[in-house]
Amino acid sequence: MHFVSDRKGSIIRENSFQDKILAALYKTAFGRMVIKPLTLPVVSKIGGIFLDTGISKALIPSFIKSHSIHMEEYEQREYKSYNDFFQRRILPGVREIDSSPDVLISPCDSRLSVCKISPNSVFSIKNTRYTAAGLLKDKNLAERFAGGYIWIFRLCVEDYHHYIYPERGRASKSVRIPGIFHTVNPIANDYFPIYKENEREYCLIKTKNFGTLLQMEVGALFVGKIKNKPGNRIVAKGEEKGNFAFGGSTVILMTQKGKVSPDKDILINSMRGVETKVKLGEHVGVK
Repeated sequence: MHFVSDRKGSIIRENSFQDKILAALYKTAFGRMVIKPLTLPVVSKIGGIFLDTGISKALIPSFIKSHSIHMEEYEQREYKSYNDFFQRRILPGVREIDSSPDVLISPCDSRLSVCKISPNSVFSIKNTRYTAAGLLKDKNLAERFAGGYIWIFRLCVEDYHHYIYPERGRASKSVRIPGIFHTVNPIANDYFPIYKENEREYCLIKTKNFGTLLQMEVGALFVGKIKNKPGNRIVAKGEEKGNFAFGGSTVILMTQKGKVSPDKDILINSMRGVETKVKLGEHVGVK
């Protein structure tokens, strides 16, 4: 269950079907017994193959209805499969990119929380707890962002699953960190029932206005895939970086100390344990 605020300050309590399923898998003895086979590569591959078939189109109408998706905002065409629908493109002009030079923008449609980065900071990302060094698998790199902010953009399955670069700069090649999944005793371990890390990719973006940014994509545990475009080049603010295939996913930014200030409402909401609902291209911080 999550408390989410819009940019006008209205707070609602979200308890999505996705959250209920994950809670049942991670926090119950039965869930811990069945989750292991569900995460086997062969099962994930079969699931991905099915979602790419024409048969999977039958899932689309009920998904649109149950998640109240405004299809008038998206390209009007026939989708070949559920995955084709999930990776649908939004129409030009539906999302406005704030091009102001001193403004940091949201890379995606999501629910955002921010937190200061320190050696002892622990962040919850997709039901796994990380330190900055653990998330990056690189202590020295994590130290470059000490005193700055981590920005956690949590996407739900109904969100637009394409994401952009939040600023112009030189992007490095992507670094991939493979996922890890390990079950422990399903009966004796109620508080920390499993150990897992989702697959993730990140790059560094050297910018004029905000120093060095780190942008990371975190894939879903099951069939979700990260589809990034090639890096190691100059990228534009608002340029598409990539997209996720099926699965609720997360985009993360790390900003250096003294380089970016989060918008006041986002900072206050985060301190209260409330996420802020933001749109791709929207103003979220200032130089």
